[in-house]
Order: sequence, then structure tokens, then C-alpha cells
Amino acid sequence: MQKKPFRLITIPISHYCEKARWALTKLKVPYVEEPHMPPFHLLATSRVGGKLTPVLITEAGTFTDSTDILKYLDDIAPANAKLYPIDPKLRQKVEELEELFDEQLAPATRQWGYFHIMNNSKLIQQSWCKGVPFFERAFFPIVFPTVRSMLRNRFNITPESAAQAYEQIKSIFAQVDEILADGRAYLVGDSLSAADITFAALAAPAVAPPEHPSGRTNLQELPPKMVAEINAFRETPAGAYVLRLYRDRHRD
Repeated sequence: MQKKPFRLITIPISHYCEKARWALTKLKVPYVEEPHMPPFHLLATSRVGGKLTPVLITEAGTFTDSTDILKYLDDIAPANAKLYPIDPKLRQKVEELEELFDEQLAPATRQWGYFHIMNNSKLIQQSWCKGVPFFERAFFPIVFPTVRSMLRNRFNITPESAAQAYEQIKSIFAQVDEILADGRAYLVGDSLSAADITFAALAAPAVAPPEHPSGRTNLQELPPKMVAEINAFRETPAGAYVLRLYRDRHRD
């Protein structure tokens, strides 16, 4: 039995980290978050055999992928709090949606979001540096230009790719709109599952929920075009669903 709180290594603004964070809080699993800004997160993750974030460190092992984290947490969760349904058909639906959101929605919201704010060092600093060690915050002005260039190359952040990402987000939202059209409360089954957590966390950059842990709630600081697109996403059934899940999570 786990004697110490889990350790969760994160980049504060990462939506994959938010996915893991949400699952931990939903299951009321004691954990300590260790936030780092890029590229300093690599110093922390490399020590435990990981590279990207999130990394969850437990006495049972180290998990270096958000989906692996959720599946491990599901394994240790009580029967009435599972993240994946016991019914095989429902579980398959949850896993298919989780993969869709992980592989298609997450890269699109990241690419779209970074395109809009990448040149605003103030916004990036707010997003990257919340809760990180003092020396990382102190080094932000020095490392940011280099890291920004690296991210642009790694994630192919261009006007053309951002436009494609925007269309991809709209496409995924339309699919979720269709799922929710029958009035169901959750994407699969009768309770919050890994599919809901994954969608809400990975869609958050496009909807900007006020309750998001990043604390970025002032839309007036964002570029006007980005704000217009956020408002349009919020007006869709999928966007409204994300906002509801964040409100419900905040109340829990």
C-alpha cells in the first residue's frame, strides 16, 4: 500500500498534465505536484526515466504517459470510482475516444494556442512559471527566446498549421456535439470517465474555462482573433460541456 503521496512532475500549462491532475483529484489520491517550465522539466523527468510530462512517480512504479497514468489510477480505484467502465463495450468506446482526443485534439489545441500567444512573453511566462522553482522563473527571460524557437520547429507552429489546427478542433468538437445530441450527461455511460476527463483537459486551451488551474481567465489579455475563436468554441455543445465539467469539478 502506498505510504507516501504520489509525485506528479508537470509543466503547469500542459493539457496532458491537466488530464493526469484531474484524474488524481477526482479519485482523491494524495499527490504532490512538482511543476517546471521548459526546458527545466527535463532535469526532473530524466532523473526518473522519463522525458516528457506528465510523469507520475509511485511506489509501484513510474508512469510517463497521461493515458498510462489514468489506467494505473483506474487499477487502484475502488469499484464505484473507475475511470474506465467495467463493461467491455463501454470501455472500448472510452478508450477509442481517449485515443482520438490524445492523438488529434491535443496536438491541434496546442498548435493553435501557441500560435496565438507565442510572441507574448508575458502570457507565456504566466503560463509556464506558475509554481515553478524560483531559479526557473529567474531564468525565463534568458531561455525563452531559444525555447520559443525550438517549440516553433518541434510543433511546426506557422499561420498555415494554426489554421489547419483550428479546423481540426472544429471537427473534433462537431463529433462531440453529435455524441451529446441525445442529451446524455457524459460521453460514455452514466458517470464521468477517462473520455470526459481527456476531452475537457485537452480541449481547455480552446475554451479557456475560468476554473482552469492555470488561472488564465482574463480573455482581454489574449489576441482578439483568439478571443473570437474561444467564444465561438464556447457556444458549441462540446464547448459548453467542457465549461460544465470544469464548473462541476471546481464544486467537487
